[in-house]
Formats: sequence, C-alpha cells, structure tokens
Amino acid sequence: MIKAVICGYAGKMGARIACLASKENGTRVILGLEAKGHPSVGSKFAYGEVSDRLDDIKAADVLIDFTVPEATMAHLTAAVKYKKAMVIGTTGFTEEQIKKIKDAAKKIPVVLSPNMSIGVNLLFRLVKEAAGKLSKDYRVNITEAHHIHKKDAPSGTAKKLAQVIKEASAREVEDIRSIREGEIVGDHKVTFDGPYDIIELSHSAKTRDIFAKGALAAAKFIAGKKPGLYDMQDVLGDIK
Repeated sequence: MIKAVICGYAGKMGARIACLASKENGTRVILGLEAKGHPSVGSKFAYGEVSDRLDDIKAADVLIDFTVPEATMAHLTAAVKYKKAMVIGTTGFTEEQIKKIKDAAKKIPVVLSPNMSIGVNLLFRLVKEAAGKLSKDYRVNITEAHHIHKKDAPSGTAKKLAQVIKEASAREVEDIRSIREGEIVGDHKVTFDGPYDIIELSHSAKTRDIFAKGALAAAKFIAGKKPGLYDMQDVLGDIK
C-alpha cells in the first residue's frame, strides 16, 4: 500500500485525486497539505487530516503536488529532507525553479509533467512521430484552450508539444494560440499544414479526473524508484 500526501488537498485537483484514491486499491491518502491559515487545516478524512506542517510528510511514501510554483518548491525541499518521492503536476515554473527540481531529482525520485493525462501523453508520442515523418513544407501551429482561471499562457502542455516538435524535427512552431473561456478543462490541437493536405492531432479533456488518474498512476510508478527525473512517458511504459 502506497501512502500518499496530496499537496493542495482542498483544491479542485486535490479533491479529485483524493476521491479517486479512495475508490481504488494500492494507494492510501494519509495527509493533505494546505497553506497556513487555510480553513480546511485540521479537518479529518478517512485515513488522515489536513495539515499546514511540512514535517508531517514523514510517514508518507510519495507527495502528489498540483499547487503553484512557490508552494511546490517548499514541498520539494521537504521531500528532499525526508527522502520522499514526488509527483509534480504544477506548471508555470521559471528556469531557475526547473533547475532546482532537476537538482532535487539527484536525491529523490521525481515525476515532472505539465500534463498527467494518459491521453495527452499519448498525444505527445503521436505528435513526435508526425513531426519526424513530415517534411519541412508543413507549417506547424498549436491551439490550446482552458478555463478562465488558468494563470499561465501558453499552457505547459502547449509548450511541451512545441518542445517535442522541435526535438523531433528541428523546426519551430509558428504560432501557439491560447484561449481562456468559461470552464474548459483542457483542449490541445496540433495542426500540420502542408502544400497538399492538413493533418490535425488533438485531445480534449472532459473532466479533471483524467489528470487525477494519471497522477495516481505516476505515484504508483515512482514509489520505491531510484532518484532521478522521470516523466509520464516513463509512467506509460510501466502501466499494464
């Protein structure tokens, strides 16, 4: 049984991860972390409570973090201190923060991904193959849409798609269009526009549960692993 901490327990993603974890075997949430002063601190749930004390992670195997960069870095410091694995789904990191995550991964195992959805990570694979096969005559554009509350634009997933395309074909994405409307969970579309045809690869999320399920799969994957920086492609290879 993997003992997990959910960082940002009272948030939308934290709540869905906790809910799904309670319905499947293999993972037990023993602690929820929230900011000092948050009204949920001190509340109890099935196997633990919500706390604002980082030292409380001692009994856990893995931290699952969907918060904000500043909070994630504090959680990462505690994870390194107590030698705990960590799954990071937070986006919007600076280059300096990414470097700190990479340094931490030399001491603990870390899964870092801008999108924990299994479907989106399959999209990464398909886009990589398409970019590698299609000639440079194809112009590449990305469109991403999210809810109005999302702070970063372009999304971390869109940036990852652009990175995948560049690494596979040494070409730059011509344009990334970001849309912020209503309560869109997350839509991503990559368009390869050629002289004779147009190829589109896309993914549309119906519910946040796809990210929660991916995070739990990542937690099961990373628990007990050697220190290192892993991503969801590594997790995909481990899913039966």
